[in-house]
Amino acid sequence: MSTGPTPSSWNRFIRLMKIGRPSKWIFISALVLSLFETAASLIVPLFTKSLVDQISGAGIEMSLIFLLLAAFIVQAVTGGFSYYLMTYIGETFVAKIRKALWNHVLELPVPFFDSHQSGETMSRITQDTNTVKTLITNHLVTFVSGIVTILGSIIILLTIDWSMTVIMFVAVPVSLIILMPLGRKMHAISRQTQDEMADFSGNLGRVLSEIRLVKSYNGQPVERESGRKGIQNLFQFGLKEAKIQAVVSPFMTTIMMVVLVVIIGYGGARVSAGALSAGSLVAIIIYMFQIIVPFTQMATFFTAFQKASGATERIQELLDEDAEESEDGLKKFFSEEKLIFEDVSFGYTDNRQILDSLSFEISKGRTGAFVGPSGGGKTTIFSLIERFYPLSSGDIKLGNTSIKNIPLQEWRGAIGYVSQESPIMSGTIFENICYGLQREVKDEEVFDAARQANAYEFIMNLTDGFQTQVGERGVKLSGGQRQRIAIARALLRDPKILLLDEATSNLDSESELLVQIALKNLMKGRTTLIIAHRLSTVVEADTIFVIESGTISGSGTHQELLQTNELYSKLVQQQLAAEK
Repeated sequence: MSTGPTPSSWNRFIRLMKIGRPSKWIFISALVLSLFETAASLIVPLFTKSLVDQISGAGIEMSLIFLLLAAFIVQAVTGGFSYYLMTYIGETFVAKIRKALWNHVLELPVPFFDSHQSGETMSRITQDTNTVKTLITNHLVTFVSGIVTILGSIIILLTIDWSMTVIMFVAVPVSLIILMPLGRKMHAISRQTQDEMADFSGNLGRVLSEIRLVKSYNGQPVERESGRKGIQNLFQFGLKEAKIQAVVSPFMTTIMMVVLVVIIGYGGARVSAGALSAGSLVAIIIYMFQIIVPFTQMATFFTAFQKASGATERIQELLDEDAEESEDGLKKFFSEEKLIFEDVSFGYTDNRQILDSLSFEISKGRTGAFVGPSGGGKTTIFSLIERFYPLSSGDIKLGNTSIKNIPLQEWRGAIGYVSQESPIMSGTIFENICYGLQREVKDEEVFDAARQANAYEFIMNLTDGFQTQVGERGVKLSGGQRQRIAIARALLRDPKILLLDEATSNLDSESELLVQIALKNLMKGRTTLIIAHRLSTVVEADTIFVIESGTISGSGTHQELLQTNELYSKLVQQQLAAEK
């Protein structure tokens, strides 16, 4: 097994470089400046050699001192600019990668988020990209310039004294024999560390997003232990990396010192014998450091690349996830068409069907309601209308057009969804009502939507009105207030199709009344689909569909179903008894 980067690692890294697209000219400029720095560093020992020989001889030429100072200045200036440009490239690169990842994640289908923790995905966008940035910013140019430095130093050393150059490079194969297995070990450990970090981040996101549940059910001891295990695992992986570094760093230092002692001893003897000048020995020692330091940096580069290759692999895996598809088709669809489910079957897993050959239709401007036992597939119907999941079989149509042939953004833009727990984003009330709109919204439009949603009065009674911060998930608002803001959001969107999923089930009587009035305003002139356990909210529907085990066991008006459908009649009787 090879210790260095494998072809697949290089391929993934190159693919990522293409996405990051660092500026070619900036990169070339940084490389050229780095080469100037390298050239200056190679000239310094030669000037030093002449200076030492002059000191031990007749005298010192001032021009040589000025040349030496000029070389130092060139080395410092070019090195500084090169470092800044590489840092700029690294920051630009990671910004582009993060942008590509973020844009891609937003387009991933809902099933991806069903099977991946949000913290894990966050780790890919933040920590993994930072690992790759470190490789580019801190190691890539030093790797290239290091090769140039080593080659240049070897060529110059061979012209000064070939025998001492050979002695110096006896240490190279010894070093490689030690470093090769350590490189493989570092790759495995860094991969495990990144996996553990992603799991730990996922756990943090899970706990912090549901902190009220944790506190309400005294879940702190359980989460404390879970967090302790994650932290301990990261600690252990950190120690494993430290053990490898504890071998690599002292080993390289020891090799360098041994070579230095041998060269000084052997070189001193040759100087005494007159076979080598004192200046040449000084130059050889300086060149030795100029070889050992880049060699050490190259070893560090491969260690960093092993870490980055694991991060690159995970970034590519995320980028390779299929985004939501929207087939090219109609640019506009006709809202007067009826919504049709045509033999639709669906299951979240292959071995369990939720919907089985479901068929129904709802005409434009009419209201269809779905009732039935929990788990029968009612909410799944809404998820399929939103195109969150692909159908197992069958089709959903608007008139004669399959909805998958309507551009996805346009289709979802025509849908308003108010659920049992309508999501509220952290931010202001105004921002939440306007959320997702791709046009400039006037204040009066927002105010009017709030009025129709019966939300304007309570909003204006808040200290900051529409600029009130709602907190994470809208925790500063009551359930009824959140629902009315969600309704105002839907009203401002002016949807053609309205989906109401248990929109009043968790509200007190006063809030329910206000929300029901708001919903009636929202439903006017729109094709509406309603899910409700409270049958009082669906009795006025044009058609009620009774859903049992993923199929429709009956449909009709409230009065028709009371006489013809046993399950519906039973549900009505149970609710009447519960209300007494």
